[in-house]
Amino acid sequence: MTSITSVELNFLVFRYLQESGFTHSAFALGYEAGINKCTIDGNLIPPGALITFVQKGLQYLEMEANLSNSDAEVDEDFSLLQPLDLIQNDVNQLRQLIKDRKKNLQKDRDKDKELEKEHEGERTRVREKERLEREKEFEKSRERVEKNKEVEKNKEVEKNKEQEKNKEQEKHHEDHNDRDRATEQEEKVNVKHEENGASAEPMDISTASTSQACEIPSSDVTILEGHTSEVCACAWSPTGSLLASGSGDSTARIWPIPDGSSRSGLQNGALNVLVLKHVKGRTNEKSKDVTTLDWNGEGTLLATGSYDGQARIWSTNGELRSTLNKHKGPIFSLKWNKKGDYLLTGSCDKTAIVWDVKAEEVKQQFEFHSGPTLDVDWRNNMQFAMSSTDNMIYVCKIGENRPIKTFAGHQGEVNCVKWDPTGTLLASCSDDISAKIWSMKQEKYVHDLREHSKEIYTIRWSPTGPGTNNPNQQLVLASASFDSTVKLWDVELGKLLYSLNGHRDPVYSVAFSPNGEYLASGSLDKSMHIWSLKEGKIVKTYTGNGGIFEVCWNKEGDKIAACFANNTVCVLDFRM
Repeated sequence: MTSITSVELNFLVFRYLQESGFTHSAFALGYEAGINKCTIDGNLIPPGALITFVQKGLQYLEMEANLSNSDAEVDEDFSLLQPLDLIQNDVNQLRQLIKDRKKNLQKDRDKDKELEKEHEGERTRVREKERLEREKEFEKSRERVEKNKEVEKNKEVEKNKEQEKNKEQEKHHEDHNDRDRATEQEEKVNVKHEENGASAEPMDISTASTSQACEIPSSDVTILEGHTSEVCACAWSPTGSLLASGSGDSTARIWPIPDGSSRSGLQNGALNVLVLKHVKGRTNEKSKDVTTLDWNGEGTLLATGSYDGQARIWSTNGELRSTLNKHKGPIFSLKWNKKGDYLLTGSCDKTAIVWDVKAEEVKQQFEFHSGPTLDVDWRNNMQFAMSSTDNMIYVCKIGENRPIKTFAGHQGEVNCVKWDPTGTLLASCSDDISAKIWSMKQEKYVHDLREHSKEIYTIRWSPTGPGTNNPNQQLVLASASFDSTVKLWDVELGKLLYSLNGHRDPVYSVAFSPNGEYLASGSLDKSMHIWSLKEGKIVKTYTGNGGIFEVCWNKEGDKIAACFANNTVCVLDFRM
């Protein structure tokens, strides 16, 4: 008899957690159960495998219990068992259950037959009474019809007289009616103008009015193929026309994207792609998933973080410069400081590490969290924030052995932390469906932003306001949620500016254009929308063939990259 091993069951549960969106639980199980060491090829396991497996088991039990009955009414027997019966009882107990329930069913039927007989006599009497009443009603109706005919005749005579009178009056009122109509039309126009002038705050924006004219034409889309598993991260070089992507296939890739129209240089771009292998040989080993990547400020080095707990630094020609090995669990986030001398990594092992890049060694390890570190972000060259599944946020400084600030207030895992462009305010978002704004000047949050109805996955500050290249524009915060919306916040007042309701599934990524005028959003519904922040509406949209994990703009703001669950990266030309 075929049996399932604990390793196979662990893998099915791991896949179920991933597919259901319980990412952190999946990471924890994968790490503790050593999923990366098992020999199962994940590509051969269909979606929903665990549910299918359980359903088939229940169906088998049901069949076994029912088909052993000699009664003819087998179809009917299937309705006698509930899923919980099948889970709690063995086959013999199930057979007994079916017998008992059939007996009870038969008793109920016999009772029903007796009651049926008793009620039959009563029903006959009622029907007779109803028939007599209907006959009486019919007589009354006939009398009413006769009366009505008489009344109608009299009315007709009166009507003819009235019409003669009205003809005279109509002439007299014709001019007067024309004037009334003209006035009425003027009033209608005024009302319409007033309606158009009114604006509700905050604005709720949907795509109901989005026309096909917004769809980015295929001539403006370059699809980069080569990865053999989902692409979960992408980033443009801050200086050159290079795009980096990281995938579950144990590789990162550097794609040279020519300036101007993407199509013109597609051939060369595709040929010159650099494949940065995180494992020797061909494999889809889960422990080597590239989970995160970041370019240094000069665009000369690319850092990648992997499920195997190692950070790697690569040159732009694909050469592996350093392997930084100290974490005991997957790396979820990694960032260069502005100066480029330190690299910061956050891991499932509950710690964050600052690496001295030149010396290729640990500068300092920060062990404050009681759960996996989910995100890290530099405030300046020496200070940074870190967040965790333990609901806490710590601000740390190189050389200090304790956090220089502790922010407590979230009631769920803190998925993302981001400093504003000047390093004054820190934004955070959580599974507790809130985003919060914090200041180093106080312990409690400055603003508690609560308009989403599900977990908030990520947040981004606009590149606007004091200290940016767009100092005359308002600083805003964008939040993306599993409730399928993106919301824009006035951070001074802590108020909602816009709710952008264009997606049908969780939104995993948002990115502002370099000039701060547009926002790109990518969702599991396979679509990317580009919103005009002035008009508060979708100006461009693109639909691919898989869920979107990340979107990002190039430095000129004329190209957007999106990475997809169907193993592709798309580069879209953006022109308004």
